[in-house]
Amino acid sequence: MGSRLLWRRSATAVGLYASTALGILGTVVAARRLDVSEFGVFATVTAAAGFFQALLDVTVEESLTKYGFRYLASSDWGRLHRLFSRALELKLAGGLLASLALVALAPFADTLFSGSGLAVPVLLAAPLPLLQAPENVAATALLLRGRYDIRSALATLAMAVRLTGIVIGLRFGVDGAIVGLVVAQVFATAAIGSVGLNAFRRFPSAPDVRLDDDRNEIISFVAQSSLATAVISLRTSFVPVLLGIAAGSTQTGLFRIAQAPQTGLTAVSSPARLILLTEQTRDWEHGREEDVLAGVRAYLRNAIAIMVVAVPVFFVFMRPLVEIVFGAKYVDAVTAARIILFAGAIQFVVAWSKSLSVSIGRPRLRLIAHGLETLVLLPLVFVLGAAYGVTGAAIAMLVSSIVFALLWCVLLFRLHREVSKRSRVASAKIAS
Repeated sequence: MGSRLLWRRSATAVGLYASTALGILGTVVAARRLDVSEFGVFATVTAAAGFFQALLDVTVEESLTKYGFRYLASSDWGRLHRLFSRALELKLAGGLLASLALVALAPFADTLFSGSGLAVPVLLAAPLPLLQAPENVAATALLLRGRYDIRSALATLAMAVRLTGIVIGLRFGVDGAIVGLVVAQVFATAAIGSVGLNAFRRFPSAPDVRLDDDRNEIISFVAQSSLATAVISLRTSFVPVLLGIAAGSTQTGLFRIAQAPQTGLTAVSSPARLILLTEQTRDWEHGREEDVLAGVRAYLRNAIAIMVVAVPVFFVFMRPLVEIVFGAKYVDAVTAARIILFAGAIQFVVAWSKSLSVSIGRPRLRLIAHGLETLVLLPLVFVLGAAYGVTGAAIAMLVSSIVFALLWCVLLFRLHREVSKRSRVASAKIAS
C-alpha cells in the first residue's frame, strides 16, 4: 500500500510539473514568435479571458471535494449523484456568463487597453470560459477516487494540446494563436470529461436524493468559495488587465514574462497542494484534525528550507535566464521578475492555505485573507503601474503577498488553539 501511494504521489508531481512546463513553453513560443506589441495583445486577451472566467465562475469543485468525501464516508450515493449534477449545471452557467462578458468587452477593448487590434482576438477568445467550465467537475471525480495521479496526467495532456494549438495558430498571428487555443480546449475538455465521467460511473448507482439538511450549508460553502475565487481572480487575472489599463498592453506583455518565477514556484508546490487537498479533507472528515495540522507544519518547514536555497540563486541569474528563455527584447522585465521572485517565494511558503480552508470546511478564511490581499494589491498596481510600469506592478504584488502571509500566520495560530482545545475536551471525556 505504501509503495502504491508513493508511486501515485510521484506520478502526480511529474504530471503537474510537466503540465506547467508545457504552459510556460506556450508563453515562450508566443513571446519569441511575436514582437513585443503583438505579444502584449496576446497576453492581454488571454488575461481578460482568464479574468472573466474566474470572476463569473461558480466555484463548486471545492464543495464537491469536501461534501463528496463526506458522502463517500457515509455511502450516501444518492446525494453524491445529486451534488455532481447540480455542480455541473452551475459551472456551465458561470462559463456562459463569462463568455458573454467577453463578447460585450470586444468592441471597447482597444479603447480600454490603449492599444489596437484587440477587438477581434477578444471576440475569438470568448468561447474559452464556457468550453473549460466542465473540466474541474470531471477532475473532482478523480480526486474522490484518490487518483490525483490520473488528474495530473490529464492536465499534462491538456497543456500539450493547448501548446500544439498555439504553435499551429501562431503561423497566422495573434488571431490564429487564439483560435488554436479555442480548438485545443475542445479536445482537452473532451478528454478530461470522458475520463472523469468514467471514474464517476464507478461509484454505486443510485437515484438522486435531495440534499435537504446539507443544502443550505453547501450553498453557503459554494457562495463563499465563489466569492473567494472572484477575489483571487482580481489578484491573478485582473492585475495584468489593470496594468494594461494603467500603462498599456505592452506592459502587460512584460508582466507576463516577469511572472515566470511565480509560475514556476506555483508549479513546484502544485503536487503538494493537490495531495494535501485530497488527503487532508479525507482525514478531517474522519476526525484526524491534529494529523492535518501536523501536515501543514511539515510543509512549512520544508518550503522555507527550499526557498532559502533557491531564491538567491534565481535572483542572481534572473537576467540571463530571461534573455535565454524569452529573448533579449524582454530585458525590461528582469527587475520586475526579481521582485516577483520574492512574492512567489512567500506564496510558495503559504501555499497550504487554499487546501486547508477547504479541508476544514471554512472557505471564509480564504475569502478574508485574499480579500485583504486584494484591497492592498489593486490600488498599488494601478498607482505604481501607471508610474513605473511592470516594475511598479511587481512591487505591489510583493507588498500584498507579505500582508497575505502575515494574516495566515495569525489564522493558523488560532486554528491550532481551537484544535488543541477540542482535543483536550475529548481526552477529558474519555478519561471520565
